[in-house]
Order: sequence, then C-alpha cells, then structure tokens
Amino acid sequence: MKNRWITFLSGRVLVRADGQGLELLLNKMTRDGIAIWKVKRFKSGAMLFYIPLRDIHKLRKAARRFECRISFVRGEGAPFLWKRLFKNSGFLVGMLSFIIIITVLSNITWGIEIKGANPETEHKIRKELTKIGVQIGTSHFLNQDLEKIQRELTERVDNITWIGVELKGTTFHFQVVEKTEPKKQETRSPSHLVATKKAVIEKMFVEKGKPLVKVNQFVEKGQILVSGTIGNDEETKTIPARGEVWGKTWYQTHAEFPLQSTFQVFSGEEKRTHALKFGSFSVPVWGFGKTGFKNYEVETEVHPVRFLGWQLPLAYVEKTARATEEYERSLTKKEAREAGRELARRDLAKNIPEDARIDDEIILHEEVENGKVKLTIYFQVIENIAKEKPITQGD
Repeated sequence: MKNRWITFLSGRVLVRADGQGLELLLNKMTRDGIAIWKVKRFKSGAMLFYIPLRDIHKLRKAARRFECRISFVRGEGAPFLWKRLFKNSGFLVGMLSFIIIITVLSNITWGIEIKGANPETEHKIRKELTKIGVQIGTSHFLNQDLEKIQRELTERVDNITWIGVELKGTTFHFQVVEKTEPKKQETRSPSHLVATKKAVIEKMFVEKGKPLVKVNQFVEKGQILVSGTIGNDEETKTIPARGEVWGKTWYQTHAEFPLQSTFQVFSGEEKRTHALKFGSFSVPVWGFGKTGFKNYEVETEVHPVRFLGWQLPLAYVEKTARATEEYERSLTKKEAREAGRELARRDLAKNIPEDARIDDEIILHEEVENGKVKLTIYFQVIENIAKEKPITQGD
C-alpha cells in the first residue's frame, strides 16, 4: 500500500494461502474491496500477501468458496504491539513506574550549596531558605521561582549585597557577595572641617582640631568649622581635623494629594489552575472552567520538569487568578493634608543623609485646586554638615 503508516496504526496481517484456485481467490478479494499488497508466490504454488487487519472476516468469507487453505503467519502494527504489551503488563508497569519515580526524584531538592559567605551568614541564609520552603527533600514544583528566592533572601538577610541563585539538576547553588564595611582611611594630608550648607549649629563633637564656631551660631556654606591648624603664636602645626558638627538645615518641598481616588484592591477570592505545558501546547489537569471573577489579576508560575539533570520540554504551570475590586476613597481636606505631609516626609527622607532626622515642619502654603490639596512645606532637619577640606598654602 502507498501509506504504510496508516496500515501500521490500523494493523496488518501476513497471510499464507495454499491449494487450488488462488488466482480466483485474489480476484474475488479485489472485487470485495480487500486491499492486497506484497504478493509473493512460491514454486510449491503457495502465496504470501498482506491484508489490513479489518478485512480478516471478508477474507475468510471469500476463501470458503474456493478449495484453498488460509493461514495467518503473523500480525503486524500497533494493535498487535498493544496486545503484546498487555501480555507483558508487569514489564510495562515496571518501566512506567521507573520513569515516574526517576522524574519525581529528579525534581526534588537533594543539595544546597552556598559559596562566598562566612559561617554566620551561611547559617542565616539556610535559616531563611527553610522559612521560604527551600530545603532538602522538597519538590521544585512547590518552590518559588529563582528570581523570587533571590529577592526574598536579599531582603531578609541584611549583611549581603547580592546573591546569585542557580538550580543545577537537583542542587541549588547560591553565590553570595557580602557587605563589606569600608575602612576609614586615615587622612594623610592636613585638613579643616568646613560647612556643606547654611545651618545653625546644634551640637559638636571635635576629635582633632580647633573649633572655630559655637552651638547656636549661624554658619555659611564653606565656612571653617574646625581648623586643622593648632598651636600658639610661637609654634603652629597642621593636622587632619576630625569630628562631627550637627546643624539645623532647611528644606522646602511641594506635595499634593487627591481628595477623591480610585484604586484596585484584592478581595481575597482566588482560583488556581494547574496544567502541563509541552512547548507552546498546554494541557489543563486541574481547575477547569472560567474564573468567575469580573476583574482579576493572574500570577503565573512555571516549574520546568527535569529528568536526571536534563530539562525536558515539559513544564508544570500553576496560575493563580485573584479577584480585584475597585475601591473609591474619599478624604476630607484634613485627611488629604496629613497624607500629603506624609508623602512629603518620605520624599525628603530620600534626599537627606541616612543619619539625619527631621526636627520640625511648617506648612507655608495650602490650597485646594482641581480636587487636590496642594502643600508647600518647610522642613527643619538636623544633619552632620561637616566635611574635610585639605589645607593649602595661604590658609
């Protein structure tokens, strides 16, 4: 036949015919629509030929009219393969069980390696990994994706600057870069401490050098606060001045906050669906049907399936649809003003040193325009205003 794959899938039978009237039998089979191919005749007169499995009954009916014997040599194709497999079902079940067990074991965490961290940091990382579910014996399908694990560890462990996460086979590899406190280098050249901005001195701590200003004194930007020149009229020497000078500084910011606003919030309802993905083709296995939510957001987690360290073109996909609701918030003028002030404080905190603190704030101007409360706020901040300035000739 022209298409051997079709006959393989539907099944074919090798037939031996002996006796008289074989040519008449072949003609009858052809008239009855029985497909015949690979016909072979022996010197003894016997013939071998193939017919489709579905035409066996037609062949038997046709052979009764002629003096010939029909015997089936063998069956070929998918139906006979299935029959043989079912006869050896123990072997088939064992083989499938072996593949399933190996696949499951290939997707379980059997090792966690951490490099670049001291013992204390490594202990902290392992402790946090246990909290987020990454430990020996857990399935990769239940773990978060690598980016989420990296983000969680970076947020939870303070003394690491960066951590790389990689999954090789059944082992998680973590490469850690720890925070290193920069060593304060000794200033070799003599220097003064000068003001970085206008301020009123709040407090001073002078380690080395000669103070030239006092508490509650107003200073200009660039003014010398602590001199690196010490001694008397007869003998002087220059040293690197050291210390901290804290002063009251001022910042003016603008903020606005709407009286009416609409935003999305999660209602708490969710629906999970699970599927197996083969390349771009996805087969759902659990969580059928529509979400049933009018508005929702979908979070997708893809867990690749591995077999003996190799990543298969198969993945387990979990999708979580979380219902959202539109929430309209209406604020009074006072509430919007407080929200605007808090927003201004947060913005200011990004632009001042970490060790600085907000001491006082005054609203200079307030107005309601286009449904928004607009504020101009004056902040008083306490911060270290001293910085080193090398002493040059002529100072």
